[in-house]
Amino acid sequence: MASLVTDCCTLCNDDGTSTEAVRWCIECEVFLCTDCEKHHKKSRMSKAHNTMSTKDYHNLPKFMQEISSQCRDHKKKYELYCSFHACPCCVTCITDKHKKCQEMKPLSDILKQVKSSASVQLFEKDLKDVKENLEEIIKYLNHRINTSTSQKTKAAEQIRSMRKSIDNFLNKLEQEILNDLDSKQSKLKSKMNTLLQQLKTQANQMSQLQSEFSKMTQYATELQMYVGLREIEKTTSEAAKHLEDLKSGGSLDEVNLELTISSELQSILKDVKSFGDININTSPFTLQLKAVRKDQAQYLVHTTPTIEQIKPSLLRHLTIPEDLKNINIHACRILPDVASDGQMLVVSSWEKSTIVNLNDMSQTILEGVVAYRVALFKGNIYGTIYFENKVCCYKSTGEPLWTFMHDDIVNPQGITLDKNGFVYVVSENNNRVVVVSPDGKTCKTILSEADGIRDPWAIDIDRESGIMIVSCKIRVDNDDSDDSDDSKSYETAFCL
Repeated sequence: MASLVTDCCTLCNDDGTSTEAVRWCIECEVFLCTDCEKHHKKSRMSKAHNTMSTKDYHNLPKFMQEISSQCRDHKKKYELYCSFHACPCCVTCITDKHKKCQEMKPLSDILKQVKSSASVQLFEKDLKDVKENLEEIIKYLNHRINTSTSQKTKAAEQIRSMRKSIDNFLNKLEQEILNDLDSKQSKLKSKMNTLLQQLKTQANQMSQLQSEFSKMTQYATELQMYVGLREIEKTTSEAAKHLEDLKSGGSLDEVNLELTISSELQSILKDVKSFGDININTSPFTLQLKAVRKDQAQYLVHTTPTIEQIKPSLLRHLTIPEDLKNINIHACRILPDVASDGQMLVVSSWEKSTIVNLNDMSQTILEGVVAYRVALFKGNIYGTIYFENKVCCYKSTGEPLWTFMHDDIVNPQGITLDKNGFVYVVSENNNRVVVVSPDGKTCKTILSEADGIRDPWAIDIDRESGIMIVSCKIRVDNDDSDDSDDSKSYETAFCL
């Protein structure tokens, strides 16, 4: 049975013929049959093109098969590389999206470095390390699931054990009070039985005297009657006195058994609302993972500028309307780029700073982090200390990384960072914008009063486009008698 044709020659297919393809042209992005490949190699335009077998082509990952050498927007071949945006460009892209980009290089020069770069082997190691880290975490999580199951079983056993202990304790208390009830009722019964027997004896005696009294009245002589009545009187008087003594002595008082339930025991039903609490306690992750480099793709092509290469050019002045001249701008922002990472909010003051976790709104006070203005970049906190002429960098834990001071920085106010980690500070009292290196060791004044910078207060950078905006305020002498601050605010936009 003949094998199915999986790939057809693109050129033959355009002519309405289905011919099995044997090669793929990387640059033309077409399948070639044996005949078309021969013509392709002979053509002056394509003889230098690299090709691969269709088998090798299908061995490429799916996402790599979809990577085109042509610009999706303009349908033209990529020929240039923008170092600022770290992306390939066609000739139309330059006028469309990269008018202000100065670092444009031939794409062929950039691609020569890729496969020979030592980073390729490092990426292979990173992939291996990440996979091993994932496997370790999966193993760890499975272990945690088993541990939580064991903890559930243990907790259930503790619940049943406590219930059994409570039952045994209540059974013991129950038996003790039942025994006490039985003992006290027995004593009470015995005492009443003794009194009952005494009274029964006297009642029998009275019954006998009643019987004898009838016979006495019928048959006794006068003397016998007299003596007999005296004896009966004595006996009945003694019985009556005995009854009075019993009554007055309390022997005939009503005695009842009464149960009082322990207030502590009753409080169980009133105060105890649950058998206990089931809590989920979190402890720090302690599994040791292999360190993996972050954001390393950019280092395949070394495009990060040096501090000396940072040379902003003026785009436009933005003057605040006259009726709003005294608004005293302390911060500015270029939307949609936002300095927050969406996870953390930093509130700074002269005494301390507070980190707010935006996921659960928990707060962490950083006593050692004091700043006049702050900015965030890759988990670190950057701040200016106005009266000490300092620029500081801290970890999110508050641990200081570096502190920078220089004669070019006098009363620093606003602070921001570009995508490469360079720190931009406005220096109010000497009318400068200063850039500090990411390691906090060197600086360079990139704008001054000659560039229109006067009393700068705030600064921001769009990390995607490289546009920088600086808010300034010019104080104008006022001849009026009042003490009002006659000033004019404006913003200046630059391109890095």
